[in-house]
Amino acid sequence: MAYLIVFSYIPMFGIIIAFKDYRISSGIEGIFTSPWSGLSHFRELIDDYNFPMLVRNTLAISILKIIFSYPIPILFAILLSEVRNVFFKRFVQTASYLPHFISWVVVTGIAYAFLSSGYGILNDLLLNLHLIAKPLDILTNPDSFWGLAVSTAIWKEAGWWTIIFLAALAGIDPSLYEAAEIDGAGRLKRILYITLPGLKSASIVVLILTIGSMLGGGLVGSNFEQAMLLGNSLNSDKSQIIQTYAFSIGLAQGRFSFATAIDLMQSVISVILIFGSNAVAKRLSGTGLF
Repeated sequence: MAYLIVFSYIPMFGIIIAFKDYRISSGIEGIFTSPWSGLSHFRELIDDYNFPMLVRNTLAISILKIIFSYPIPILFAILLSEVRNVFFKRFVQTASYLPHFISWVVVTGIAYAFLSSGYGILNDLLLNLHLIAKPLDILTNPDSFWGLAVSTAIWKEAGWWTIIFLAALAGIDPSLYEAAEIDGAGRLKRILYITLPGLKSASIVVLILTIGSMLGGGLVGSNFEQAMLLGNSLNSDKSQIIQTYAFSIGLAQGRFSFATAIDLMQSVISVILIFGSNAVAKRLSGTGLF
């Protein structure tokens, strides 16, 4: 609660500068004394010639992450729950969520070590096996960026989110499995009729949170970090997103009001998404986040 109050709620009074011509030289006092500009910063963003590209890239990366990253922790949790060797199960679970604690700077370094066209392990291996004639330009090819962003995010975060679904599985009454086994239900039928229904509530809550944070990358997050670290001048047509635009044009150039307007627009859209997805989930399944 202290963290949320200090870093989330108290700074919210600064949202007002999205509707003002604020200059950093005016300090904190300038937040309240700067002249009003209305919706000019929002109109400037929408009228920018880069805006369609920014929206396309942001939505494409976010939607792809939801499609591919949401089912994987669920499937992985089910697979782990079926493992009978306790040591192997704990080893795999630990190894899968350790990447969560690695910073995106390190992950980017690993990606360059494996995928670089000049010295990457993957290209060296494929060249030595004579499977390719020239190195693959995965890190600089615009058409590869979306797949690169999704795959690295899944590798880093899927194991961490699996913990939530494993906790939900632990809450299922073991007698249900025993009764089903006595009645002749095989492993697949026990998964279909006991495990999956037992994950329903947790899955819906995670899905609502994922949709609400979709513009930031959803379940696996990291849109900004990936676009900043893996993006470059060669793949910018597919790697430039709204968050990086707010940073490069807003913060780097000292246009704090413009950057705040961009982030406020994203926040409003995220709130709409989370309330909308919660309403749809409650209507369809009777279960929601609130």
